Amino acid sequence: MTKARILLVEDEPNIVESLSFILKRADFEVDTVNDGAEALSRVRREAFDVLVLDIMLPGMNGLDVLKAIRSDQALASLPVMVLTAKGQANDRRTAEAIGASAFITKPFSNADVVERVTRLAEGAVPR
Repeated sequence: MTKARILLVEDEPNIVESLSFILKRADFEVDTVNDGAEALSRVRREAFDVLVLDIMLPGMNGLDVLKAIRSDQALASLPVMVLTAKGQANDRRTAEAIGASAFITKPFSNADVVERVTRLAEGAVPR
């Protein structure tokens, strides 16, 4: 069976390192980018099973990336887990209204992240 492919969109190097490690250990293939515009470019060019998306990113923020994905017919069904320090109820409602598949706040539980990504990827694997 093919490993699920995850695109991690995060600009904080320590979080990129931590999440990459735990997701690879859980047997995912993990690619990373650190800004919203590059994330959008990558999902338009390559197939991913789940997008793990920070909200606060340089340039194009995560909510704008999510809006662009949900309005693109070719990408609209891509599962997107928002992982952010912006944990206010309003932030969650906004992300969910735009179409986030899951929402986790920082600091996060490694087990929770792996469990959510696994559930989101299950619908996409095998390809």
